[in-house]
Amino acid sequence: MSENHHPYPRFQKAFLHPKYWGFWLGLGLYWLLLCLPYPCLVKIGSGLSGIFKRLKVGKRRAKIAQRNLELAFPDWSAQQREEVLQAHLNNVGMAIIETGMAWFWSDQRIKKWSKIDGVEYLKENAKDGIILVGVHFLTLELGARIVGLYHPGIGVYRPNDKPIMDWLQAWGRMRSNKHLLDRKNLRAMVKALRQGDTIWYAPDHDYGRKSAVFIPFFAVQDAATTTGSYYLLKASPTSKVIPFAPLRNKDNSGYTVTISPPVDFTDVSSEKEIAIRMNQVVESEIMKGVDQYMWLHRRFKTEQDGDDGKKYR
Repeated sequence: MSENHHPYPRFQKAFLHPKYWGFWLGLGLYWLLLCLPYPCLVKIGSGLSGIFKRLKVGKRRAKIAQRNLELAFPDWSAQQREEVLQAHLNNVGMAIIETGMAWFWSDQRIKKWSKIDGVEYLKENAKDGIILVGVHFLTLELGARIVGLYHPGIGVYRPNDKPIMDWLQAWGRMRSNKHLLDRKNLRAMVKALRQGDTIWYAPDHDYGRKSAVFIPFFAVQDAATTTGSYYLLKASPTSKVIPFAPLRNKDNSGYTVTISPPVDFTDVSSEKEIAIRMNQVVESEIMKGVDQYMWLHRRFKTEQDGDDGKKYR
């Protein structure tokens, strides 16, 4: 097998064992749910959001999201941050539905409820290799499926610890990707870019101290930011950096994926400079739908002084 291909998990006969029957029953019910008309799914998503906000895990994640917004937007009024927080929490339940839509809906149904703007930027730059920057919106799975219908690329993902879930997410993501790569396999990503492939890339999370620089992200001046962008661009300097934002329409009429023009990185060269430019790209995309961004994770958990997590105490 080429190193350019991640040996993504295959279906195993062991998954038919009785211990997995509950999984298959739940998956079947989930699939039946997704057969409902989209307006019904929107209402169900709203109901799931209400349940999430009442659960212990939901309350804990809401506090993390609230703190992230305080750190990122200290100049906003408390009311403005609260409005974004509540809108964000109201989107969480629909994200569960949208993941299933991305994995199980037919191409025809996906196209019926979505539109894509800017796909010409992918077509025009495909031969150079594309670093497709997809920040962690709640709609990310669905957005990747939509883009893949018009311009298939190579997905980057973190393997799941549970084999059957690892197989399911890989199967779902292969609906819109040519191949999959482990997110740690930078060497394979570079090879794919040099061959003119499109790599989905998400540099917006806090991935820890290793291979990170501490630079501004919104109002936080020392946010741990991956240096992976530097290595990809230095190893494949002709590749184009193209961001995209997949957003649910405010009127619940479906989804709009907006692909932006290539971003110029030719005037920056160091790890820090490239990371700063990439964070600026990420910020710009987030502000297109700030309430649909995944504020639930601890984006600012890694501290430069080693006292990790202090911003959330």
